Amino acid sequence: MISTAIRVARVGSAAELAAAALMMLGFPCLMLAALLPSVAAFAAAAAVTYLADHYLHRRGSYLINRLSKVRAGLSIRFLIRQLLLVLLLARLELSDSLVFYAAIACFLAFYGFQAPHGALITLIRLRRKMPVATRNVDLASRIRIPDAPPRRLLSRSAEKMLHLDLAAVVGVLVTAATDNNVYGFVGIGLTVALGFGYVAALVPYVRGRKIPPNAEKVLAAVDDWLSEYRPETVLYFSGSKDSAYQVNMWLETMEQLDTRPLIILRERAILDRMAPTTVPVVCVPGGVHLMNMDLSTVRVALYAANVGKNIHMLRVPTMKHVFIGHGDSDKLASVNPFSKAYDEVWTAGRAGRDRYAIADVGVRDDDIVEVGRPQLAPIQSWQGVPEGRIPTVLYAPTWEGWDGNPGNTSIVLAGENIVNKLVKADPPVRVLYKPHPFTGTVSAEAGAAHRRITALVEKAGAERAADSRFTADAAGQTQAKAELARIEARLAELSGAAADKGDEAEATRDGVADVERHEEVARLRGAWNEAYWRSFGSFEHRVITGAEPRLYDCFNVSDAMVSDISSVVSDFIASGKPYAVTDSAELGVEEFKRQNTAVRAAVILSNSAAELGDLLIAVADSDADAQAADRRELKQYLLGPDEPASIDQFNAAVRDLARKAETRNLGQEGGAPVGADLSSDSELVADGGLANVLPGQRVTGDTDGAAITG
Repeated sequence: MISTAIRVARVGSAAELAAAALMMLGFPCLMLAALLPSVAAFAAAAAVTYLADHYLHRRGSYLINRLSKVRAGLSIRFLIRQLLLVLLLARLELSDSLVFYAAIACFLAFYGFQAPHGALITLIRLRRKMPVATRNVDLASRIRIPDAPPRRLLSRSAEKMLHLDLAAVVGVLVTAATDNNVYGFVGIGLTVALGFGYVAALVPYVRGRKIPPNAEKVLAAVDDWLSEYRPETVLYFSGSKDSAYQVNMWLETMEQLDTRPLIILRERAILDRMAPTTVPVVCVPGGVHLMNMDLSTVRVALYAANVGKNIHMLRVPTMKHVFIGHGDSDKLASVNPFSKAYDEVWTAGRAGRDRYAIADVGVRDDDIVEVGRPQLAPIQSWQGVPEGRIPTVLYAPTWEGWDGNPGNTSIVLAGENIVNKLVKADPPVRVLYKPHPFTGTVSAEAGAAHRRITALVEKAGAERAADSRFTADAAGQTQAKAELARIEARLAELSGAAADKGDEAEATRDGVADVERHEEVARLRGAWNEAYWRSFGSFEHRVITGAEPRLYDCFNVSDAMVSDISSVVSDFIASGKPYAVTDSAELGVEEFKRQNTAVRAAVILSNSAAELGDLLIAVADSDADAQAADRRELKQYLLGPDEPASIDQFNAAVRDLARKAETRNLGQEGGAPVGADLSSDSELVADGGLANVLPGQRVTGDTDGAAITG
């Protein structure tokens, strides 16, 4: 019942729900106490409403936002409490007292401060919002970006301002209880003085040297940096805040490029959720600002998603445009007709090429390049189940998707059957359950199934812990947990130092990655992952949510996987381990394999999961693994050959396309015939001549920075 109430109220916990209920009940109690009248009851009810309100704000409760939609916003709640205090004074026959009139005047003056306070806060935030936000870009040597106002002035500013009435409320209540006007006047004076002081403290930050430079100066500084850095390969990304993982998966690849990389983002929300990187990042929310930016040295632009804002970069003819995507699967998104807008489409292996040929969406075969999947380098090949350890099976279902197709995920129709059979398997196996982070965001049914599966795994885990057949290395686990705590403390220290970037302007000024810290974090994350798996028994069932451990880490400790049609399956194939895929739409084995290339070497499960035994046999006995050869063949078909390494294939593709861009540009300028072979050590290229003679996004000599539109 409580969980249902939490879900309906959209609050995060039972404590949050209790605070909301107390706040709602507190205001009727305030009115009742004022009418009785009872100073003690009023003080108690006021304390409850203050504390509950403060708690909900600290938790960032969704309910706070909803209250403002029904005319019960923050300011209204404080005003009602103050009006009820005036009513209490009137009922106590203190309406002829000077404190009564002073309280009314105080609250009127106090609300008079709200307008300039709110205006100043808004103005400061607007002026400190950069037209272009950056990371790993040296703008501090080019423009002066002042420090942000102290966090205590801007963080939850409206709540802090309104809570300054507490001094007046307490003073007036003490006066009402003791009949001594001094307390009331002191409280009133404090509230007025603090309110005025808060407003006065903000004024310096909207004038003089405390204001960041205007948009024109910032854009000029970014262009100055671009002309010095001379980026050659750009990763361009636009999307919702929930899609940040799509750009994060390419960060390590960008760091390993042979050319000078640059990442261009279009949304601040993506920048805020971006993983740490040493690659320069430029976030340009405004389309006009982007189109006026000097990117004349860029030869290759990589796109991880098909979105409308891609047109702002696709319009530039001096660079070649490549769709690299954010996963490789048999979903329709992998053959989006929009892909024909790019010069090339890069796929992992032959399978991607064939998908486009079968889909016939206008992407020419000549424009497809197979480059492997550089992100899969951390995935280890299977060497069989280590001696002395029971097999581990990973259940990693995808989410329900937007269209309600029952074939999207197994979690609703098959999830409980799969997990039930795994936890009851004989010989026993360990189950790792790692659901997609979007699970339950669209379908309540999927969310409910996820909670049932979680409960099922946790119950089975508790039963196994009590089973005398399974013994744990208590000393080893204790040591691993201590190591985890040490690593987490160091990571928190490093992350805290890196995350303490103030507002957007300060983050732009100071957001240059410390390479040594970046490398230390990478080492620590590797050590954390190893210690995490040692911190509990290798037989223990586990529900794994959140960012850590990562999916690929779960691949490496697993001996088999059950999943759905998604890029997870294609990635897991890199390990060579047995896997099963659920035919949730009940297409039938032959049709399911015909439609989905990645399942051709899989055990196909029906929604009953009756076929799961075939997967467990393959895991337990490599000689009985009938599909081992098929998996090896499918791996090369889907992901390309193991040699050369994928990152080498990727770099070669970048170099080749850059040469094509150079050839095209020289042909347009008349410096070389179209189709001429420009080697990488061409004299013109070596001298940087192309960057000087080729048209970029800005007209040469254009003083007002107008973008080329034709």
